Amino acid sequence: MNIYREITPLNPPDVFVVLDSVCNGFDYPIHNHPEYELNLVAGMSGTRIVGDSTERYNDYDLVFLGPFLYHKWDGDAQLQQSGQPYRVITIQFAMDLFSGQLFQKERFIKIRQLLRDSIRGIRFQGKTFEAAMRIMINLTEDKGFTNIVEFLQLLDLLSQSSDVTYLASEGFSPRALRSDSNRVQVAYGYILKHFTSPDLKIGDVASQVNMSDSAFSHFFTKFAFRSFTHFLIDVRVGHACKLLLDTDETINQISFKSGFNNLANFNRLFKKYRQCTPVEYRRRYLEKNDFDWTKQVTPWQFLPGKSKAKESIKPKAYSTRLVHL
Repeated sequence: MNIYREITPLNPPDVFVVLDSVCNGFDYPIHNHPEYELNLVAGMSGTRIVGDSTERYNDYDLVFLGPFLYHKWDGDAQLQQSGQPYRVITIQFAMDLFSGQLFQKERFIKIRQLLRDSIRGIRFQGKTFEAAMRIMINLTEDKGFTNIVEFLQLLDLLSQSSDVTYLASEGFSPRALRSDSNRVQVAYGYILKHFTSPDLKIGDVASQVNMSDSAFSHFFTKFAFRSFTHFLIDVRVGHACKLLLDTDETINQISFKSGFNNLANFNRLFKKYRQCTPVEYRRRYLEKNDFDWTKQVTPWQFLPGKSKAKESIKPKAYSTRLVHL
């Protein structure tokens, strides 16, 4: 599948940029970019694609996206045609914004963890959503250094929240397991290194942390909130989803490269975990990515996957109201 690269309006002097769009449509392809992105949709319902996750959203949606994570929002055509007002506010900032010495201090631990977790895409709900929306609306107006303070308060709010749902699966974005346990990190690292081997067994992982199979099974379930078998299948299916989107390889080749011992087992488990066959999954994404990039509202904002982003073709103007901060 042709993944498009978005050329974002972020400039070197910017701390972040805010794009504020009112009733401007959702006519863009599945795409990614190296910048972090916080995206708020208000007053619209539709379908959201983040990595290998495809879900409905209703009325409101707030998602934090890590670098290079595929994403796209669609709005229901009937709602758009009805003239119902809706608004999309997007905040983008660079990968290295928090790499300086100040942000390595203890007070920024949770924000740094939020950035690491965003590689899967994080949806925020409840009171976190309500508070974050108020701050994001305030950020659409340039108030000088106050915006920078409010931006940090926004990230702090998100980093403290428990009203979260992770969207892309572990195999699609293999850095998701959170734990302070060194043994879990060792086990998790071993799984991610060896999950493509169909011979990987729980005993292989248990031996890495000097535990019996039974003890490790209970231990892993406690920290991963699912069984070893369930976790391993989820990683393999997620990896298969990425290959289905990134490559033109056959289903049989993808099955083998994802650690499944035979094609029939792969098809069965994929359908169980994704509610469709691998062929159907690939076709659905291709259909949603049907996009004539030569007719973009903002020329050169999205580039086909094989094109290289160059400053010379960066858009001079964007179709949405843009605030550099």
